[in-house]
Amino acid sequence: MRDLAARLRRLPPSLGPVRLIGVDGYAGSGKSTFTGRLAAALDGAPVLHLDDIASHEQLFAWTDRLMAQVIRPLARGGSGHYAPYDWRARTFGAPRPLPPAPVMLLEGVGAGRRELRPHLARLLWMELPREESWARGRLRDGTEQRDFWDGWVEAERAHFAADPSYPHADLLVTQTPMGYEVLPGPGSTPGPDQPVTLSDGPSAMW
Repeated sequence: MRDLAARLRRLPPSLGPVRLIGVDGYAGSGKSTFTGRLAAALDGAPVLHLDDIASHEQLFAWTDRLMAQVIRPLARGGSGHYAPYDWRARTFGAPRPLPPAPVMLLEGVGAGRRELRPHLARLLWMELPREESWARGRLRDGTEQRDFWDGWVEAERAHFAADPSYPHADLLVTQTPMGYEVLPGPGSTPGPDQPVTLSDGPSAMW
């Protein structure tokens, strides 16, 4: 994981002074866990979860709010802010500041949507088939969220049909028994990046 973190740090800034890294994939594919470990390897890089930006009424129609509150302020070198959504109370909470950092992680379904891609230094895609991802997500959230998941699956299908992230992914991330395997994605350009298997211990060579 440290190898990947080091390579991300060396990227040129993509959003003002920030190297914004998108982590996309189907719901339940393991994005949050991977992003948490990557953030730790980046010495506590800030993570913006798109679950805090979306809402029941706007599962995917949150782009304007994200652009106004986070993307444009960071592009100017200032601080962003966002009001995290409470999925149980169905209301937005108090605003939280999001100051610029050398590397910032944007995690969630839609992190690689077309409006955001110009602002990303890299787009990572979690490699797990959608049916397996959704099954994991349903198991994680339990029967209490069954009706929500039924609606979510249809909304996610429609989102990726209209605005797929996978073809633009620079790196593909697969969880393995040893950690994570990171391979060049369909959106990568020829360069020094080579396949690597990442673990929480000493990393393999690129």
